[in-house]
Amino acid sequence: MPMGASDSKSLRTSGQVDGNPAEFEYTRNGELQLLSYRFADSDRVETLQREDIIALLPVHAQFPDDYSILYVVPPDNASARKIPLFQSMIATRLPEHFIHDFSPSGSSCWRLRSDRDGNKGRPNLHVVISTLSGAGLALDLFYNVVKNVLSYTGLQESRDYVVHCTQSERTITELTTSVFLPRANEGNAQAIVLLSGDGGVVDVVNALLGGRRSNQYVRPSIALLPLGTGNALAHSLDITADNTLGLATMIKGAHQPLPLFKATFSPGARMLVHEGSRQERLQFDAGGVSAIYGAVVCSWGFHAGLVADSDTAEYRKFGAERFQMAAKEALFPADGSEPHRYKAMVSLLRRSSERTSKEEWQTLDREEHMYVLATLVSSLEKGFTISPASKPLDGKLRLVHFGPMPSDEVMRIMGQAYQGGHHVDEEAVGYEDVDGVRVDFGGREENARWRRICVDGKIILVEPDGWVEVRKVENGAVDIVCMP
Repeated sequence: MPMGASDSKSLRTSGQVDGNPAEFEYTRNGELQLLSYRFADSDRVETLQREDIIALLPVHAQFPDDYSILYVVPPDNASARKIPLFQSMIATRLPEHFIHDFSPSGSSCWRLRSDRDGNKGRPNLHVVISTLSGAGLALDLFYNVVKNVLSYTGLQESRDYVVHCTQSERTITELTTSVFLPRANEGNAQAIVLLSGDGGVVDVVNALLGGRRSNQYVRPSIALLPLGTGNALAHSLDITADNTLGLATMIKGAHQPLPLFKATFSPGARMLVHEGSRQERLQFDAGGVSAIYGAVVCSWGFHAGLVADSDTAEYRKFGAERFQMAAKEALFPADGSEPHRYKAMVSLLRRSSERTSKEEWQTLDREEHMYVLATLVSSLEKGFTISPASKPLDGKLRLVHFGPMPSDEVMRIMGQAYQGGHHVDEEAVGYEDVDGVRVDFGGREENARWRRICVDGKIILVEPDGWVEVRKVENGAVDIVCMP
């Protein structure tokens, strides 16, 4: 729409940009949301697209027509810059629809959760910077973008929020155990701005559920700024639907309970750490059973193998491409052999009806498998739709599975996941809602490599006669900030 074509007061206004007279026009047509402005002494038209806008914030109560527009300039291929460039401007007398569409609601994360900790005066807003996540951009993003955004909301470091930088793989777990859990048990509402991947979320969740929760427990809210490799949770919740790396969601979103599953393991199961070179015991649940909680995926077979094999410093340099690289190596072994046929008994749990608690386990009619994956989300990486029926936070556990097949056929089928999730339409692929999944090895796999389980990027090694069982969790531990 050309400038001046609309006489609607709500779409076109005269005002100022940083004190200079300007004409505004706001175009809203389906997914297209575009603010155009032209200075009075120029014919050049500047534009701001929805995908680049973080939020619109009032400047001061004494100036009700003035707003700060916070936005980013995404990195481009010609630039060495790897994170967005933060920008802002003060705009006066903006179109009413634009103000409505980009102003935070009263339930937004930073408004609701920045209260201090009772009489102790401690901030309950925490920024956790996972320095080891993904390509290692978390520190740069915080100091060059996030800190500026928080300052525009009136929040200052130390006074209003605390910054925590990870020093090891255990930092988030230790921080949750020592700070987040005790304060939640005291009834304090907390917000955690997490610059991390899916692994950071699962660390917080497991530390919270691994400890005792009081009757006063208040679920912390996590605002996820996705800086991991796959970022499945962020993609599935549309946190990455724009160019702000989760900042628009952090400012304008509302908190909702995060659905979880619980994976319990046989006693000899161990978590693999430090690129698989070391093993650690799993935490125990209230019944003394080894367990780990997740919000994204629990898999065995081809998917778990490629996640485990690509979890090295060398592979992580390639970002999400590392999964496809590891997949090709697994499907086309250097010795020319066929891909491994994973052997175990796989059973599915379904309730006999919605009105009864009776459980029915059904065993798949094959003992050789290629792909067994249970998930609560739709996407495992950008564009890779593993579960097309999944909706954000619907809490439904869905299983994708198929048996051994030639390497080229596996590649073809999995390629359909990049085409809107059409792999589930293939006759050879099973896709169904379940209440639980169980894998029993029963001594069928001697080589430890074929007994690795993936839970939200964590790799657990099960003993030769061991098992893993996955079930949905009814009562969650955290809220996640997402767009309404």
